[in-house]
Amino acid sequence: MANIVTPASPLGEFGRIARFFAPLAAPEALGLVDDVALIPGPPGEQYVLKTDAIVEGVHFLPDDPPALIAQKLLRVNLSDLAAKGAVPFGYLLVTALPKSRGDDWLARFAAGLAEDQARYGIGLFGGDSVATPGPATLSVAAIGRIAAGRAILRSGARTGHRLYVSGTLGDAALGVIAAKGTDLGIAASDRDFLIDRFRLPQPRLNLGARLVGIASGMMDISDGLVADLGHMAKASGVAGVIETARLPLSTAAAAALARDPARVQCALGGGDDYELLFSAPVEADAMLGSLARELALPITPIGRIEAGRGVRVLDPAGHELRVESAGYKHF
Repeated sequence: MANIVTPASPLGEFGRIARFFAPLAAPEALGLVDDVALIPGPPGEQYVLKTDAIVEGVHFLPDDPPALIAQKLLRVNLSDLAAKGAVPFGYLLVTALPKSRGDDWLARFAAGLAEDQARYGIGLFGGDSVATPGPATLSVAAIGRIAAGRAILRSGARTGHRLYVSGTLGDAALGVIAAKGTDLGIAASDRDFLIDRFRLPQPRLNLGARLVGIASGMMDISDGLVADLGHMAKASGVAGVIETARLPLSTAAAAALARDPARVQCALGGGDDYELLFSAPVEADAMLGSLARELALPITPIGRIEAGRGVRVLDPAGHELRVESAGYKHF
């Protein structure tokens, strides 16, 4: 009888990285578990290196304005620099575009980059431009600077520390639903706010830099709160607990959840928030409150770090909640 071969389960994004690419990593790459590399810079400084790509139909919609696509591309990378506490320095750009994306589209795309270069005080160092039959694929390699040894790593979370997030959660996930035509049953102004949050992230660079020396572990929320906390917990060798009653929601997201409470899953696993998720000792709470007021940016305690592994999500009554999707999966 012939042996029956059972196909291997897909490794997934992080399984692929661990098996095929981590063995190739340079020491400065932090084992490919922290989303950045740290290399020596000028005396007393390090360069922080980060690259992210966005793909048409996955991270942006075909009819999104080219300027906003450019700014989202740049900002998702700047968000990772913010999560280390770094100051942006410059970037490289790769565009793989279908021939249907002509000079007019590219002119508007470049105008969006120019606007954000001025906003964040950075410039383009170079890159590459190629054609593709589609979809459009865009990539930035961002470079930041930080004092040597001061970068906040996702491996720094400690048992007994509180978990915090900046801003509000679930806006972008609800925004992409609305942008695709689903009626969320909310006011037009709230719908527009949510779509804007999907199209145009706000990298928390000022907050990230101010958290150096305060936060023990940090990363930005790109795949989804539960999934990204899982990455931080694994890198730190701890467990994370999220209290859903504490999740910070915008007025627009709260309106959408009032129409359908199941939409809380957008705040837990929707992704694309690009807010900062970090741990800090309890005694930092007053300092963080003052920082939130100074920056006019909510900083909300949403749970805790404890001994163990994985992530638990608790409902308002303190019971463990099943999360339908912890976050976006590429594979």
